[in-house]
Amino acid sequence: MALSLDPEIAQALAPMAGAMADATPPAVGDIAARRAMWEPIIGAAGTGQPIPDDVKTSEHHTTADDGARITMRWYTKDGAAPSPAVLFFHGGGYIFGHIDLFDGPVSRYVSASGVPMLSVEYRRAPEHPFPTPLEDAYSALRWLHAHAAELGVDRDRIGVMGDSAGGGMAAGLTILARERGGPKIARQILIMPMLDDRTTTPDSHIAPYLLWSYDDSLTAWPALLGEAAGGPGVPATAAPARLEDATGLPPAYIEVGQLDVFRDEDAAYATKLSRAGVPVEFHLHPGAPHEFDSIAVTSDVARRAVTDRIRVLKSI
Repeated sequence: MALSLDPEIAQALAPMAGAMADATPPAVGDIAARRAMWEPIIGAAGTGQPIPDDVKTSEHHTTADDGARITMRWYTKDGAAPSPAVLFFHGGGYIFGHIDLFDGPVSRYVSASGVPMLSVEYRRAPEHPFPTPLEDAYSALRWLHAHAAELGVDRDRIGVMGDSAGGGMAAGLTILARERGGPKIARQILIMPMLDDRTTTPDSHIAPYLLWSYDDSLTAWPALLGEAAGGPGVPATAAPARLEDATGLPPAYIEVGQLDVFRDEDAAYATKLSRAGVPVEFHLHPGAPHEFDSIAVTSDVARRAVTDRIRVLKSI
């Protein structure tokens, strides 16, 4: 029996199928076209569900080591203090996306879990290649630890979370924080994370269902890493799949769809963490492509996935 889309996801994709079939995918290396194509889609998906009215936001800023001003958005819901908190990193292959486009998803996580989140406007490649985006993330982590008391946050219960490239960012940040001796990260929540710059060999079984393609990865990783992409010298903080020793990393929740380019690297990363004694919860969702939860929000698989994420957020 061949792999196929989950029926509910297939139904949700059906209205888009014709337009997608007629559209010419951007060429490898065409970042501007990918930004023009994907950012409106992300924005529409983010506002496709109601944005909760019980979540308040406020803007904050920190200064990166190179002097750049990093914008961060704090999402909170009335609740007991001190509480856990989560640093959130949006997806977009490191080359597109902004925190504004993810207001909806972050607000819904906070409303459902009661756990406040700090969404980080990290700088994007290729204008700002590695390590700049990760250093922006590290600056935000330091800021949240430094301001924990005034925000009502228990600094021993700060997690990191992200989807796609944001999941790779969250994973890389836990490695960097370990290398630098802190600040402490209590949990890493990696949603279909982008972890390996060497994933370039197409899998014919999933090729018909890809939303994020191999050509997208062949564009994004060189934008982030330059000529080093795919070569021997890429550090694990840039591509966490390169990690050799996972000892001492925080407990991880990892999930990915079976029809996702990142499937194999995510499963391998879950195994690598497990073999180092790191507690791991791993979900492989059959019939699910990349960003399935944004496409088919009412599907059973999306509901289960979001319920699991909320449960893990509450457990920090």
